[in-house]
Parts: sequence; C-alpha cells; structure tokens
Amino acid sequence: MNQSRFVEAIAMSGRVLGALFYFDPQSEQAAPLVNAFRDGSWAQQWPESVPFNAELIEDFKGETEEPLAEAWQRLFVGPYALPAPPWGSVWLDKESVLFGDSTLALRQWMRENNIAFDAQQNEPEDNFGTLLMLSAWLIENGRDEAWQQLLAWHLLPWSGRFLQTFIDNADHPFYRALGQLAQQTLAFWQTGLLIPVAEKKLYR
Repeated sequence: MNQSRFVEAIAMSGRVLGALFYFDPQSEQAAPLVNAFRDGSWAQQWPESVPFNAELIEDFKGETEEPLAEAWQRLFVGPYALPAPPWGSVWLDKESVLFGDSTLALRQWMRENNIAFDAQQNEPEDNFGTLLMLSAWLIENGRDEAWQQLLAWHLLPWSGRFLQTFIDNADHPFYRALGQLAQQTLAFWQTGLLIPVAEKKLYR
C-alpha cells in the first residue's frame, strides 16, 4: 500500500472510531456516525485497507432493551463503576487513578511536541477516544514520528487490555461491535509502526 493511502486510512478510521468512543451517541459529532453504522452504510465508506469482520455489519444493527444512550452512560459516564474505564492511567497506574504518572508522561510528551489539548471539564488527556482522534490529526498533518511515538508509548501498551475488557462487558451489540472494530483497526495501524511498542505493567 502506498503511503498516501495508508495516511488516509489511519486518518479516517481514527476520526470515526475516536468520535464514537468519546462523544455521546446523540451528540452532533457522533449521531451521524451512529446512523451510518446502524444502517450498514459505513461498510462501503470504510477504508479498503483497514480490515474488519463482515459479521460486524449486522452486529452494529443489533438492539437490546437498553437504549444506546443509556449504554453509553453506563460504559463511559456512570454513576456506577465503569466496567472498562477509557483512560490509560487507570490501567497503567498502580492505584488505578485518573491523572496518574502515565497521564503526566503523556502530558509532558505533548508539550515537547507542541500539541495542545483542549480539555473538557479538567479531563485527562489519555482518553482512548481522544488518543484515536489525536492519532488521526498527527498523521494527517505529516507528523509521522509523533504518530509512531503516540501509538508505541502512550496508546498500544494498554489499549489491548482495555478493549478486551470493554468488549467482554459491553452488554450491548453496538458497543461490543465497536470494540471489536477498534481491535482490528489498531492491529492494522500497528503494521505501520517502525518502533517497538513499549512494555508496561498493567494493573487491571
């Protein structure tokens, strides 16, 4: 695959998946994407080079008694404990806290690379959806070295455990399929890495 097609594939898949993991499904950012996944039209628009299991087309259409907005609240907001918290430091910090050492390391890396983070309500920078969207932005803007470092040092060391736990506890076909698509997409992204993924101890 040529480099321009690889960049386009990363950019699109990162923006789409990042938005679906980060924004409320009824928000203006996510609602059109949710509709595309619900009616199956996403499959024709998805980058050809980014593989996915064809069964996911039907899985995204699945319904349960729990509305999608309520599933989002349960998985990403609370008030009860989240089954798979989407912040890196929860997985990488011994105390499983927000704003842990791994968040501070990411923040320092962002400063060194002149990357600004527009925080929403004092939110940690290491949200899974945020990092996917940042990955898309970096590669779109020709910052391949920073993209490599973000994945190898700050996302992939914990995202595999997070996604498997998310899938196992999603209890909603849409979000279970979303987790599986993210797994398959990140596996494709990793084929473009020229640096090794950092080995970090996980505490969940």
